[in-house]
Amino acid sequence: MAIDPAAETARYIDGLGAAALEKSAAYTTTSHWMQLASLAVAALITWIFVRFKLLERISSRFAASNWSQRTFIICAAFFLLSAILSLPWSIYQEWSFPSSYGRTSQSLADFLTQDAIGVVLSTILGGAFFLGIYALIKKAGKRWWLWSGGFAAFALTIGLLLSPTLIEPIFNSYKPVPEGPVRTALLKMADEAKIPHDRIFMYDGSRQSNNFTANVSGVFGSARIAISDVALKSASLDEVKAVTGHEVGHYVEGHIWWSVLSVIGMAIIGFFLADRLFPVFARWFGSSAQIGDATGLPILLFIMAVFSLLAQPINNAINRMGEKSADNYSLRTVNLPDALSSALVKTAEYRYPRPGPLQEILFYTHPPVEWRVRNAMEWKAKTPANAVPAQAAK
Repeated sequence: MAIDPAAETARYIDGLGAAALEKSAAYTTTSHWMQLASLAVAALITWIFVRFKLLERISSRFAASNWSQRTFIICAAFFLLSAILSLPWSIYQEWSFPSSYGRTSQSLADFLTQDAIGVVLSTILGGAFFLGIYALIKKAGKRWWLWSGGFAAFALTIGLLLSPTLIEPIFNSYKPVPEGPVRTALLKMADEAKIPHDRIFMYDGSRQSNNFTANVSGVFGSARIAISDVALKSASLDEVKAVTGHEVGHYVEGHIWWSVLSVIGMAIIGFFLADRLFPVFARWFGSSAQIGDATGLPILLFIMAVFSLLAQPINNAINRMGEKSADNYSLRTVNLPDALSSALVKTAEYRYPRPGPLQEILFYTHPPVEWRVRNAMEWKAKTPANAVPAQAAK
């Protein structure tokens, strides 16, 4: 029987109920405004560092150290001190606010413990990365920003390679999907896409979030598909298959490399602008630091934060392309449009499904759920339910 994609889409979205849609809209809109608030917090922290000459004091204390040691210490100190200064905002943004909407059940003590681990990692890794950036400024001169793209790509690739095995397990427990119908179905999908069985995991995502989610991480031999226990516990078998088909699409089509290329381009442009605008921003904050001076790191990072916010629509557009492609991959290879739609509707609880065009362009990293469901329903309308799915592997 022929279906009306528009009517079916409305049935899925309206099925959430007016109250749930209103709550989702409030949560999503507030989350977006928080991005602007975060920039204001960053400006305040930058001002504190400049006003009280925090990094200059650290630099003078380690004046006897060689350049590399002193630069790393200054950069690492910034990441550590800025995390401490921004802790009240981090608690509100990442724990209190989601808790008030029922998006997390994590205790404050566990949040603070994991946040502390994250701060240690960002202090070490951030310090090392910007030691490399300042070395480029010192060695490459006026063209340092051009070389920064290659350095950012190298650092990101190393991070993606090591993250699944060294970093992510610090925060969550990753295990093979338990024996049963779900595992059997997922391994069959893995075989069709030529994905090794040891590349599909479940993890205790409920520790941090009640969101229905899954992801692909890593590159080369470390690449893997990870499904949150929230999704596995709250989804039907068909929904798990449809969602996994989406993630398999990301994996097989190499979408993570889109992100790497995007980072390279954005790093080059961002550092170029930072090189040109640094004197202006330094003057605004009342600093005498130069672009190659590590004590000016707060200003350099603030410029990058402003650029990242302004470039967000471009990054979002690239990400939405990947998400659309992954949805279509799931539809082609699994052909469960209703299961995909019902799974997507679960994400509408924290991502408003009907944003305005401007809101979507500025803030949405994924296509709106309403569009994604409509896409699935249009597929359903033109594809028989018993059609043989397309071959998964390329």
